[in-house]
Amino acid sequence: MDADALLEALDPEQREVALAARGPVCVLAGAGTGKTRAITHRIAYAVRTGLVSPAHVLALTFTVRAAGELRGRLRALGYGAEAVRASTFHAAALRQLTYFWPRVIGGRPPRLIESKLPLLRDAARELRARLDPGGLADAAAEIEWAKVNQVRPDAYPPAAVAAGRATAAGAEQTARLYEAYELLRRTRQMIDFESVLELTAAILFTEPAMARQVRDVFRVFTVDEYQDVNPLQKLLLDAWLGGRDDLCVVGDPQQTIYSFTGATPAYLREFAAEFPGATAVRLVRDYRSTPQVVAVANRITPAASLVAQRPAGPEPLFDEYADEAAEAAGTAAQAGALIARGVPAREIAVLLRINAHMERFEHAFTEAGVPYTVRGAERFYDRPEVRQALVLLRGAARAESAGADATASPDDLRAAVRHVLASAGLTPAPPGAAGAARSEARSATRSAARDRWESLMAIAQLADDMHAARPDATLGDFAAELAQRAELGHAPVADGVTLATMHSAKGLEWDAVILPGLVEGIMPIVHARTPEAVEEERRLLYVAVTRARQHLLMSWAPGPRQARPSRFLADLRPRAGASPRADASARAGASPGSLERPR
Repeated sequence: MDADALLEALDPEQREVALAARGPVCVLAGAGTGKTRAITHRIAYAVRTGLVSPAHVLALTFTVRAAGELRGRLRALGYGAEAVRASTFHAAALRQLTYFWPRVIGGRPPRLIESKLPLLRDAARELRARLDPGGLADAAAEIEWAKVNQVRPDAYPPAAVAAGRATAAGAEQTARLYEAYELLRRTRQMIDFESVLELTAAILFTEPAMARQVRDVFRVFTVDEYQDVNPLQKLLLDAWLGGRDDLCVVGDPQQTIYSFTGATPAYLREFAAEFPGATAVRLVRDYRSTPQVVAVANRITPAASLVAQRPAGPEPLFDEYADEAAEAAGTAAQAGALIARGVPAREIAVLLRINAHMERFEHAFTEAGVPYTVRGAERFYDRPEVRQALVLLRGAARAESAGADATASPDDLRAAVRHVLASAGLTPAPPGAAGAARSEARSATRSAARDRWESLMAIAQLADDMHAARPDATLGDFAAELAQRAELGHAPVADGVTLATMHSAKGLEWDAVILPGLVEGIMPIVHARTPEAVEEERRLLYVAVTRARQHLLMSWAPGPRQARPSRFLADLRPRAGASPRADASARAGASPGSLERPR
């Protein structure tokens, strides 16, 4: 494929992005408009035409999965684009910090901590502060917010008040915990993720020789999801740029849903002011969702202005249930009906506003016999059971190649993988789901045994998929596939309905999305007391809706407090002669064909 062929694969707006190969570029990309396709083709086109060297390009994003997606797309395009460094902010900064530490500071680099909670427990113990796990998690979130906003412990109380932040421990005690945490961290020679960014930026700003070395390597930058950049990441990006303007940013102000962490769309909105003469391109052609789903998204957030490109699909459904238990049962019935109509279970998602509601739906899905899996924030390949499984599979693959395991023939890949995973704890059936008789020591929402089983079953089902596509695949082939997926951050998808929070669904998509719990106090959340906070809740609903390719189902139930339907539903529900059923039992017993009817 030559350079012109690269352009032919793009729509007019995406092509405009690719042709703006140098200089400052701002791409406003609505949900499902092919932003990853546009920026990867832009990089490949610039490399193919000789405008840039792939070794000089740094493509940045926020998650390991998104970085892996960028690397995979660039590798598929070829022409040297596979040599482009695609990384998260933290991974790129940690690599540089580790390299420069012995030269600038001396000695071995500090140890990176994955979680603040152990240090915070020690800090709370020293202060004789009594905090339950929820209070410690709340304090950790506040410390992260303060650090990304460059707020020191002594300045935290007034800054928290000005930002309208409420903490379980109170601003003054949180500030003391923050100070004690930082003292312990430095004493024990540890760094957290915010320290990685801060220290790397400090080295680049104060050590000209180090800055020249980095800037000589990285000369062209691409930043995805630019609306999620926080002040500390922007500081590091400015240090990398060093006054240059070869920067392409891609984002969508309508998908700003992480303001509580310190992320701000201000840098995206003010890009043209920061870089006068920048090329600006807007992507609005939605290739993901049907016109019916796009219409709902545009009514939630009119500024999105998405234009559907897919053929028409079923009308979205709206349902009212008698109570929350009936809504959970009805949701499980809806998912079961979709599966009966041929929608794969793994292509259905139930997205909840708050994690605390998860157990209710787990119980309902178990009672209905509908397979499910819970998606969390933890990275799949970092889970202990997954690391153990990878070690076992690599060992079995080596034994197979050496002829030590005659039972693991290519025709027996599925059985061979399950045999290996059984030693890691995989059983034919999942552990029992959460019920009423729950131990207090157990997590409020998840069973560790169920988490482990889901991880191992996802690997087993990936082996099933590989065997179906390549019947002659061996354990060695499968181990190699897993290694590549781990490098790219591509987690296998378990064969069950996904239960997840709306926030954790960002960047994902399914054929069918079910959105229960759309009542005042949940959507928008009760803590959203300002107009800005309510608008962020509206954007969160927009993100949830735009995860759906074809089927969209939305529901609400009054609950124990007789909550009203979400204000956001006012412009979404059908107006003429179509009132949603209040009888949840009728909905739960609906036939698969009834899901076709527009409501």
